[in-house]
Amino acid sequence: QFLSVCAPLTQEHPEVLPFLSSRHLRAHPDFRGSAEFRNILGRLLRRVRGRRRKVYVYINELCTYPGGCPANPSASSQYPNASSQCPSSSSQYPGGSSQYPEGSSQCPNTPSQHPNAPSQCPSTPSQCPSAPSQQHLDPPGRRAGGSRRQIRHLEHLLRVYAGEIRRLQERELDLAELDSADSPYLQENRLKRRMMRIFRRLCQLKDCSSLTGRVLEQRIRFRGTRYPEVNRSIERFINRPDAFPDYSDILREIRGASARHRLGLGRRQMENMAQEAFREVGNRLQERRHLDLVYNFGSHLTDEYRPG
Repeated sequence: QFLSVCAPLTQEHPEVLPFLSSRHLRAHPDFRGSAEFRNILGRLLRRVRGRRRKVYVYINELCTYPGGCPANPSASSQYPNASSQCPSSSSQYPGGSSQYPEGSSQCPNTPSQHPNAPSQCPSTPSQCPSAPSQQHLDPPGRRAGGSRRQIRHLEHLLRVYAGEIRRLQERELDLAELDSADSPYLQENRLKRRMMRIFRRLCQLKDCSSLTGRVLEQRIRFRGTRYPEVNRSIERFINRPDAFPDYSDILREIRGASARHRLGLGRRQMENMAQEAFREVGNRLQERRHLDLVYNFGSHLTDEYRPG
């Protein structure tokens, strides 16, 4: 069912379906027959049907799901014979890099915070001797709270990965490396994603919030119409993690709110309301992304630069 829904949406990239089929065949039999696998497929199937233009995002989510991806340490011990051919970067999936949810590669602890971090870790994350084990990086559903040894280990891993990211950023690149499937940019992206997983697990062990204070994490309050029911529906939609709605999304939310709460809105009235709401929502989201870029853009290579 998932392949049949994705087929007409990925015609520009015919290699996607064979890739998914081969990944399915190489996955561990226990995982393919598990209820977990059926649940993730059903959830992604509903998402693809609801938001077809995000199909590559959901394909990437399926291919990097922890249970079927041995590159994730929490999965390697559960399915020991699973294939190790698991890409960890959205750039390796056709059309997926530009549609991935915003902020997904943001490093939780910037390298400049760890100036003395060791940098002798191999450039490939999966070869790093300090990679977290199942003991330290449990699934998100586990009960919060952990030992001091676990917390110290994960904090040490963050320092090691931060040092390795700093080393990759300081490397001189040639044209051949830019075209490589394992270029320093992709290695850095994989390390940042792994740091995010460690950071979230560390927050669980310390029983604290994983919010970092970024502008993108702030909730947008919408009061653009005189109908509270419509405002609440639009507000819920635009505050989803991967939401950047278009006009049809806003119109659909208004129609749904009108039908649920029996507001009796006419077709022309809903269309005019959707146009005004779409302009306001677009400006608010654009402003939030711009502020996030201003606050977070930079590199430790230019931290000490002072004009003049």
